[in-house]
Amino acid sequence: MPRSLGVGSLGRSDTVRRVVRNPWLDNAKFWLVTFVVVGHAWGQLEPGEDAHRLYDFVYAWHIPAFVLVSGHLSRSVTWSRRHLLAAVTMLLVPYLLFEPALYFFRRALGQSEDGVLWLEPHWTMWYLIVLLGWRLAAPLLVRHWLWVPASVAISLAAGLLELPWFDLNRFFGLLPFFVMGLHLERRHLARLAGTWWLRLLAVAALAWIYTLAGHTDDLARTAFLYYDRGYATLGYTAAEGAAIRLAVMGTGILGSVAVLALVPRRRSRLTALGGATMVVYLFHGFAIRAVEATGVLAISAVQPLSTLVVTAVGGVALSILLASPPVARRLGPLTDPLARLRAER
Repeated sequence: MPRSLGVGSLGRSDTVRRVVRNPWLDNAKFWLVTFVVVGHAWGQLEPGEDAHRLYDFVYAWHIPAFVLVSGHLSRSVTWSRRHLLAAVTMLLVPYLLFEPALYFFRRALGQSEDGVLWLEPHWTMWYLIVLLGWRLAAPLLVRHWLWVPASVAISLAAGLLELPWFDLNRFFGLLPFFVMGLHLERRHLARLAGTWWLRLLAVAALAWIYTLAGHTDDLARTAFLYYDRGYATLGYTAAEGAAIRLAVMGTGILGSVAVLALVPRRRSRLTALGGATMVVYLFHGFAIRAVEATGVLAISAVQPLSTLVVTAVGGVALSILLASPPVARRLGPLTDPLARLRAER
């Protein structure tokens, strides 16, 4: 079976049976993980007005959309032995392996790393352990639609605390998007299928978010888009922080719906790459940090626009390369070393 992350087999409850793949979901998975790569690449550039706006624009919706689709693909998760084994082998084991791998790789490059190994996830590794927690809770969260408003309240309350271990701030902060995905049925997503006026509204919504992204520092702080810090740490009172988080959450929902409405529903050459998002997610960080270590990205201080474009193109190319069948076949066993154990059961 193809391996994918969060918006793929990490969010899919059935890891053994062969199912008919949905081209729209595969397209969504590939493009969302590609925006993850591009966002992380842009994060290494020297700060500038254009880079800052585009970075905030992407982060306003791509993580929420990533989590929402993960939730949708976790709808049938149960507390069965098969699903628990899948959670351990496809999420916990890669986390235990890649968390120290990325940590020591960055240290070897001379890049500082803080936090306790495994207890405080480093950089991209947070999604594995947080998604593991969401999947373990999914059979409970899917039982009633009241978990949707309850998850919003939980997210707002979580901003009152600092919960760095296992990135619990993100676990609770982004929980509403996962729960919304759990309660979205296929027929709901089918309504996003592209009539021209719906696509026009989606483009208008994203244009508004892009305009809003230019005023992030006036309205709040970019760090609110990460959901990984408490309000006090960000310099806001409980009431101010909760209001900002609620607004950021609403923007994330709008952006997620808009982007998903624009995702192609037909099969293309890129559709098959949606089955290898796990490989893209786990390996792209090594490539980006290696490029950063060369110092070449410092050119963004004097050539901001051209570097921004080149970095975006490079991020898309990296995603395509890692997800391409020849590469994914070779790297896939490293991301899911116990796949044979599931197959035997």
